[in-house]
Amino acid sequence: MGSAALYHLAQRNIRALGIERFEPGHDRGSSHGRTRIIRHGYFEHPSYVPLVRRAATMWRELEQQSGQNLMTVTGIAEIGKPDSTLIEGTLAASREHQLAHEVLSARDLMKRYPAFRVPQDFVAVLQPDGGFVQAEAGIRAHLRLAAAAGADIHTSERVIAIEQIGNGVRVKTERSTFEAGTAIVSAGAWTKSLLPKLSVPLQITRQVLLWVRPSQPDLFRTGWFPVFMIESEDGIHYGFPLHDTDGLKIAKHHHAGEVVDPDTYDRKISAEDEASILRAIHRFLPASKGPILSSKTCIYTMTPDEDFLIDRIPGQDRIIVASPCSGHGFKFAPAIGEALAELATTGRTKSDLSRFRIGRFAAPVQQ
Repeated sequence: MGSAALYHLAQRNIRALGIERFEPGHDRGSSHGRTRIIRHGYFEHPSYVPLVRRAATMWRELEQQSGQNLMTVTGIAEIGKPDSTLIEGTLAASREHQLAHEVLSARDLMKRYPAFRVPQDFVAVLQPDGGFVQAEAGIRAHLRLAAAAGADIHTSERVIAIEQIGNGVRVKTERSTFEAGTAIVSAGAWTKSLLPKLSVPLQITRQVLLWVRPSQPDLFRTGWFPVFMIESEDGIHYGFPLHDTDGLKIAKHHHAGEVVDPDTYDRKISAEDEASILRAIHRFLPASKGPILSSKTCIYTMTPDEDFLIDRIPGQDRIIVASPCSGHGFKFAPAIGEALAELATTGRTKSDLSRFRIGRFAAPVQQ
C-alpha cells in the first residue's frame, strides 16, 4: 500500500518521501512470497468488488508503464459445501455485481480438473477473471516509477515517531527528522507501535507458505489449472498453479491463529506447520504430493472484524492510517494507493472506503 501510494503521489507531481524500515520486497511482513491471489467474487463482503475491479484495471496499467508482467489470469475455483462461508459469500458477491461465474458439482469439477478429489457434497464456484499478481515485482514496479517521477525513497531506515504539528506532521527516524503536510502510515504489523494512540486493537498472526514439487506436474500447469481455495472442517486452504520454477505454492488461510510479536516471532518452519497445510491439500489434491522445495513465514495484521483500516486518525487529521489488511489486502494495492493519494491531496476519494473507517470500532454509548 505504501509503495503504491508513493507512486500515485509522485504521478500527481506531489513532493513525496517514502520511508521503509527494511528493503523493498523483504520477507518480514505481508507483501512477499512471489504471488498473491486476485479474485473478484469477494466472499468477505460484496462491497469489496468495485475496489478489486479498479485494482485489476490498475495492475494492467502498471504493467504497461513498467513493461513487466504483473498479473496472470488463470481463473479461480472456490470449493466447499454449499452452505460454507466461502461458497455463500462468493455467490452473494458474484450475483450482486453480476460477475461471470458458474457453479459445478463435485463430479463436474473433478472431470474438468482431474487433480481435485473432493467429497460429493462439495460444489465449486468458478470465476474466469481470477488469478494472481506478482508480489515483490509489483512493489518494485511502483517504487521504480515513483522514483522516476521524482519521489524520494529511504530504505533500511526505521521510523521512531510520528506526530502532528499544527497543519502538518513531523516524522522522526533513527537517522533524521522530516516535516510534511500529511503522513500516510502503511506499516502493517508495526502500525500500533508507530501510532500508539490508535484505538483499534490489532493482532499479528503468524502464517506459513510452502512450495512443493507435485508428483503429476502436468495437472497443475498455468494456463490450464486455476488458482483455488477450499473450505473444509480444517479451515480454508489455497494454492496456485505452477509458475516459473517456483513449484506449487500452497498454504492455509489463518494457519494456526498464533498471535505473535512481529519483531521476535519464530520464522522457522516446523513439521507441525507443514502438516497443517499438507493434510488437507493431499486429501483434496493427491497429485500434489511431492517434496517441499521451499517455505516461508509471513504475518497477517488482523482487525477485529477482518476488514481493512483506512482513515484519518481522530484528532490527528494530518495522519492517515492505511489498511492493516487481515490477510487479504495485497491485490488491492494499486487502488488503495490511488485512494490514499487522493485523500492526502484533496481530502476525498472516488473509491468507497466507508467500510474501513476507524469509527466502526468506537465504544458503544453507555445508557
